[in-house]
Order: sequence, then structure tokens, then C-alpha cells
Amino acid sequence: MKTPRAVFVCQECGAQAPKWMGRCTECGAWNSLVEERPVDPEVAPGANRYAQFGAGGSAKLYAEVDIADAVRLSTGIDEFDRVLGGGVVPGSLVLLGGEPGIGKSTLLLQAAAHFARAVGPVLYASGEESEHQIKTRGDRLGIGDAPLYLLSETCIERILEEIARLKPSLVVVDSVQTVFSIKFQSAPGSIGQVREAATQFLFAAKGQNIPTVLVGHVTKDGSLAGPKVLEHVVDTVLYFEGERHHAHRVVRAVKNRFGAVSELGVFEMTGTGLRPVPNPSKLFLSERASGTPGSAVLCCVEGSRPILVEVQALVSTSTYGNARRMAIGLDQNRVSLLLAVLEKRAGLNLAGDDVYVNIAGGMTVEEPAADLSVVAAIASSVRNRSLAPATAIFGEVGLSGEIRAIPQAALRIREAAQMGFTRIVMPAANVDRGDPSLTTTAGSPKPPGEGGTLELVGVRTVGEALDSLIT
Repeated sequence: MKTPRAVFVCQECGAQAPKWMGRCTECGAWNSLVEERPVDPEVAPGANRYAQFGAGGSAKLYAEVDIADAVRLSTGIDEFDRVLGGGVVPGSLVLLGGEPGIGKSTLLLQAAAHFARAVGPVLYASGEESEHQIKTRGDRLGIGDAPLYLLSETCIERILEEIARLKPSLVVVDSVQTVFSIKFQSAPGSIGQVREAATQFLFAAKGQNIPTVLVGHVTKDGSLAGPKVLEHVVDTVLYFEGERHHAHRVVRAVKNRFGAVSELGVFEMTGTGLRPVPNPSKLFLSERASGTPGSAVLCCVEGSRPILVEVQALVSTSTYGNARRMAIGLDQNRVSLLLAVLEKRAGLNLAGDDVYVNIAGGMTVEEPAADLSVVAAIASSVRNRSLAPATAIFGEVGLSGEIRAIPQAALRIREAAQMGFTRIVMPAANVDRGDPSLTTTAGSPKPPGEGGTLELVGVRTVGEALDSLIT
């Protein structure tokens, strides 16, 4: 019997080479080629193991396909259900990634316990911790008695045997980088092993209609470790984010076949586990100091949820030749662009000043609607004049200094009104579009719906916005 020929696979991009090389010819990574021996087809018993999913089917006419709404199964954690699109879909494969120690295992253990009590037995397979370590964390979280089965195993075949024996209502694998298949000789975490693990768990989830959650490691640049096919195979990709020095954590959906993308769930880390935060705006603005120059309130939208955050800016004279520009929670290139617009269109001289911009609370904002609030905070710090404490701001700034319209303006205004803000500075195009919730002239009072008055100020240029904000 001929021995299968070994191939060398790059652990960064997945490229294959017939012999070992110090540098990958595809991506240029050094010392990334690892030897992998493929399975001998003469040894593999029976038919192709990949033919079990969806085999033996004939094509159907589009009009003849019956559609049934998938029943959502709640995890017992409202914020987690929000990110998933309303709950777990039977047979779905979910991938949850995040930094080490961020709380992935804690969140999934809490969700597994709630799911076990409400729906049925849950299998929690861990390749990183023993049953005693998981039980210790569960006692701290106050899980109590629940039909939750713990399995400390790294072999895929053993995990699949337990799934077939227990027939659980939910499977959690922590983590996909620690499991391995006996069909491959490469180490756990290699491209071949991760690809095989994702494929086998996909077949188990779809074939037995069991929702499965995989925990994934992330690389030093914040992306999920392993081949890109791992993200393509799964139905939902979630990122667990947060700063170690802040109590709140954020779960963000970047891919979801059964719900909205870019949905956001906010949690607070406590001594008894992760606690959902139903009102993130109140959390992020709880320590805001009113009347301080360089502070502005932004109405941003994450998925379908409006959130109010504080944008802080500090402009000081540079003591060295080169001025520094730093941004935390915002794209630094975007901040540099806005500084150039302020110098060219608003007449602010910032060439010799150090500029620091921060989103208070550790939140990350990526949408262009944050431009106007960043500009307002920087101008407030330069002129050393504070903005009105009951003013919220949103809008996109163009290179010519114009303020462009943004989507979901009514949703942002409603959230600001509920938080007690009485003045909204926003693009004039949003005010003039004829939306029934925005039918008002610039600067005229309008009832917010909860009582009181709400003033909508429509602005068209950066100069007009700064004149209305800083007097």
C-alpha cells in the first residue's frame, strides 16, 4: 500500500506546497508551513464521508418550495438573543470569537444553563478546561441544577459519539482550535484540523437539526484564527469585544443568515457573570461631566439599536516639532480627514497642536454619522467653550465641508428624546426629506412624543454647525 504523500500547508493563507519552505510564496509569511498528510482513500472505510449531508435529492422548482418560519429558541439572555436575530435557530452553526479572557466561556455557560432548563439537555464540550474547572465557574455563576452535560474532550470523533448518544438540544464546543481528528496527523489548530472540525460539526448540526456554538480564537490583529473557510461554513459569526479595564462587554454580529448584520448586544461583567444591559445609552453617559469643553454627545446606531455615546477631544499645543494625532474608538484616518476639513473649511489652525479623540467607555464607532460630533468636540476644545449639555449631534462631513444626510435619523432622535435631550443638531437634508417624524423647520420646537419640546437644528455646512453649537 502506497503511503500518502505529505503536503505542507501555510497556516496563514492555506496555500499548499510539495516541500517545506521558510517563506510562503502566496502570502509571504515566514515559518508558517506545517506538514499535513492527507487521508489515504484506500483506508477510508465506506463511501465518502462528505456525502452524508444533503445526499440523494432532486432539483425542485422555485415556486414549489415550501417555506416554513424557523422556530427561534431563546437562550434566556435577551441581549444574546438580540444579536442572534431573536434566538437560536435549530440546526444552525454559530461561531463566537474574542480575545482571551474576555468572557466567551462565561457567556456560553450561562446561556447553556438557561437553554437546558427551558428547552432540553445541553452538551458543553471543552478542550481547554476540565469538568471540575467548568463546575467551579458554574457554582460562581449560580447555575444550580440543570440538564447540562460536561465533556472534557478534544477528539472530534468522541464528541460526535456523545452527540449521537445524548441527542442534546444544544451543543457548545470550546474551542474549535483545540479539537482534532484522528484522520489527520497534524496538530490541533492547524488549517487542516480546523477545516475538518468545522465541516464535521456542520454535518452534525444540519443532519441532526441540533444548534451548535463554536468558540474561536482570534489572532493578534483581532481576526478569527484559522482558515477563512471557517467563517464561510458557519451560519453566524459573532465577535465578543471589550476593554479589560472597563466593565462592559459587547457582542457584535458580523455575519448572520437568520438575522440582521451588525446587531449589537451589551453586557456588564460582574462577580456573578455577565449581566445584560437593556439601556446602553444610560451606561455610556452615566459619568459624563456637563459643561466641559471638548465633550459632545453622539447618536449612533448599531444594527437596529440607537446608542448615545460621549465623544471627547483634547487639543493642546505640541511641545515637539511633529504634532500627534491619536484616536481611540474611532478610525484614526477618518479623524485626520476631519482635522483637514476643519483647517480648510472652518479656519481652525490645528497644524501645530496635538489632537486626542476618544469614545468614552471603550465603545467603538465606525459609521460616518459620528463625523459631526467629532468636529464639534474638537472645535469645542480648541475654543475652550463647552457645548449645551442637552444637545445631541449626528451627521456625516464631506471634504468640501458639507453636512450629508444619514439613515435612521428618526430612530436616533427618538432615543435622544427618551434620554432627556432637548436639542438635536443634524443634517438639514434629513429635516427637509419629508419624514413625518421630522416634519419641522430648522430650529423650530417639536414635541418628542413623551412630552416637552425637542428642537431640531438642521445644518448644511461645518461652519454653520459650529456657529449653532459654539457661541
